[in-house]
Amino acid sequence: MPAIKPDRVLGDLYKLRSFGTYKTGVHRPTFSPEDIAARNWFAEQCTAAGLETSIDGIGNILGKSKASGAKALSGSHLESQNHAGWLDGPLGCVYALEASRAIKEAGGDAGVDVVVFCDEEGHYGSFLGSKSFTGLLKDEDIDKAANRHDGTPMRDALTRAGWNGRPRVQIEPSRYKAFFEAHIEQGDTLESEKLRIGVVTAIVAIWQYSFSATGEQNHAGTTSMTRRRDAGLALVRLLSAIDRRFPEICGPRTVWTTGRITLEPGSHSIIPGRAESLFQLRDADPAVLDRLHAELHTLVDEANRTGRCPIEINVISQSTPAKMDERLMSALDASAERHAPGKHIRMPSGAGHDAQWLARKLPAAMMFVPSIGGISHHWNENTSDEDLVLGAQVFADAIADALKG
Repeated sequence: MPAIKPDRVLGDLYKLRSFGTYKTGVHRPTFSPEDIAARNWFAEQCTAAGLETSIDGIGNILGKSKASGAKALSGSHLESQNHAGWLDGPLGCVYALEASRAIKEAGGDAGVDVVVFCDEEGHYGSFLGSKSFTGLLKDEDIDKAANRHDGTPMRDALTRAGWNGRPRVQIEPSRYKAFFEAHIEQGDTLESEKLRIGVVTAIVAIWQYSFSATGEQNHAGTTSMTRRRDAGLALVRLLSAIDRRFPEICGPRTVWTTGRITLEPGSHSIIPGRAESLFQLRDADPAVLDRLHAELHTLVDEANRTGRCPIEINVISQSTPAKMDERLMSALDASAERHAPGKHIRMPSGAGHDAQWLARKLPAAMMFVPSIGGISHHWNENTSDEDLVLGAQVFADAIADALKG
C-alpha cells in the first residue's frame, strides 16, 4: 500500500496557508495576487512530483501522471472565501498530490492525475472551474462573468494572471476509473461523535428562492394598526410559518436558511411598502426537496388568502443531488477501517463541492476529516495535524484500492 509522508503533507498545507494569511486563516479570493501565487506554486509542486502540469484558460491546474496503467483523478480548489479558513479546498488539493506521489513511490503502473479547479467558492460564478473541466461552460459564460464583490470582469482577471486565451482543458473520461475529492467536514458530526473519517454518500442539492411582499408605504406614527399594510411584517409571518411547518415534513438532514431580509424604504418612521428575502433549502433526497418546494407554494398561497400584502415566490436556482459511487465508498470504508477502526461513518455532504460536477462524468467519491468545533468559512477553521495526516493516508490507500478493482 502507498505510504504517505506526514511532513510532506503538513509542509504543503502550511505553505499554502502563507499565501494570503489572515489571522489564523487566509484571505485568498479567486484570481487575487495571493491566489495566482498559490496556483503557480502548486503547479510547480505537481511538476516536481513528475506530473505533466499546465494551467489552462480559466485557471484550472491539471497534473497528468506518466504511469502506463489505470489512473484516477483527484483534486479540489485553492481559493478561499473572503477572510476565511485555510483548509477548505487546499486540503483536497494536497491530499490529491500526496496520493499521486505515494502511489508512484509504491511502485506499479497505476497513477493519479491531480486537478485544481478555479472559483469553487463562487467569486465570479458557480463552480466555473469544474463546469469548464466537464464541458458545461461556454466562452460566453466567461465573457459575462464578473467578480460579485467589485465587478471585475473575469476576462480582465484572467488577463492579469496571464492565462486568458489559453485553451481550456476538458476531462477525458476514458482515461480515469474514478474521481476522488477530500475535504474538511465543515460541520461537527465527526467531532461530536468522536469519529475521524466521513465517507460521503451524496452531495446535497441547493434550492434557492426569493420572496417579495408588497404593502403600502406610510407614516409609522399616524397610520392606525387596523389599516396598515406592512410588507415587512407580512414577510416575517411567512418565514415564521415556514419554520413551524418544515420540521414536520423535512428529512433528517434538511436545512433551510433565510439569508437576507430587505425592507423598503428601511426607515424608523416609515411602514415598509415592500419587503424581500432570500431563502435556501438543502437536502440530498429528491422526494424531500419536491415536498418542501410544494409546501413553500402552499404557505405562500395561504398567506395571500389571509393577509393584506400580496407575496410572490420566485425560484432562483435548483441544483441536482449527486450520489457517490458505491464501489468507491466501499474502498474508503475499508481504508478507514484499516487505519481508524470503528472511527468512520457514512454521511451526506451538506455543502456543495466540485465532486458533484465530476460525478456527471466519472464514478466519484468524497471523504471528510473533522473540523474542530464544526467551524468553516471563518479564520478559526482548523483540523488537528494528527487528523490531517490520518486522512491523507486513508485517502491514498482508498485510491490505490480503487485502481486495483
